Amino acid sequence: MTSAPTDAASPRRHASGESEDLLVVTDLQKHFPIRRGLLQRKVGAVKAVDGMSFTVRKGETLSLVGESGCGKTTTGRMLTRLIEPTGGTILFEGRDITHISMGKMRPLRRDVQMIFQDPYGSLNPRHTVGTIVGAPFHLQNVKTEHGTKKAVQELLELVGLSPEHYNRYPHEFSGGQRQRIGIARSLALKPKLIVADEPVSALDVSIQAQVINLLEDLQDELGLTYVTIAHDLSVVRHMSDRVAVMYLGKMVEIADRTPLYEQPMHPYTVALMSAVPIPDTGRRTKRDRIRLEGDVPSPVNPPSACRFHTRCWKAQEVCSTVEPLLTELAPGHRVACHFPENLTDLPMPVVR
Repeated sequence: MTSAPTDAASPRRHASGESEDLLVVTDLQKHFPIRRGLLQRKVGAVKAVDGMSFTVRKGETLSLVGESGCGKTTTGRMLTRLIEPTGGTILFEGRDITHISMGKMRPLRRDVQMIFQDPYGSLNPRHTVGTIVGAPFHLQNVKTEHGTKKAVQELLELVGLSPEHYNRYPHEFSGGQRQRIGIARSLALKPKLIVADEPVSALDVSIQAQVINLLEDLQDELGLTYVTIAHDLSVVRHMSDRVAVMYLGKMVEIADRTPLYEQPMHPYTVALMSAVPIPDTGRRTKRDRIRLEGDVPSPVNPPSACRFHTRCWKAQEVCSTVEPLLTELAPGHRVACHFPENLTDLPMPVVR
């Protein structure tokens, strides 16, 4: 079996010639240096993200999932250029934004926005809702037809809040309402791409569905593209078009939502899916729960070759000596594994 070409290398195009890919990420890396001593010499690095390649198509929702510490949030912050990548490339609408200066990035802030996880910490408690949601207009010197106040009130209505909330402060709102304020702020400049970092994880379960439905409605109405970072696999299944699974800074599997949930191929993905609760009060569905042994290795000194081999029940010698490449084992379904699951028609191992 030969390795499939990286989808980041050849963006898909419409018949008109226009690229379908809004975002193309190739071999993205972020290594945080470890410094010690009086002279602060570098003695190592935390490999938070270590070679991510994927595309995000216009109008879709791509979700990044994985255990805490796998690099999901770091990836999202690099996509919005809140932190500087160590290596790799990020193309937004064909333009390389990997290392452009903050001054050159500023105009692109209109097109790339972020929704933060904490609805309490992401809003300045000293500012009114009107000031918070209206800040993008002032920072980008954007003039609205009927004034900033009217534009902010329309945004508040769009996300399900009252225009009368314009003069209130964040502490006067519930968690769900604060997240709606954050969503309104991200929509102010009509962005094309929104990176949503755990947008509902800090909310009550009773409120999560409302915010998820709001995000989906806004996507349909405004033609938005989402990169969603999440750990709740039930939420991910509801709102995603494609899902990328990360483990210790690497992407181990990426596929459309339905194939990935119904026939996961990477052992790590299989283990994740086995932990998703099934609403079956009659206990008619029996499923074996896969419990991974040991802790996640340190990103300072990750395992050689396949990073999952220290916890994988299918690991063999080749897994610790030859790194598996992301290979397309089914249409649109790419997996980095020598011994993939749910695939009986291929010879094993798949050594590249």
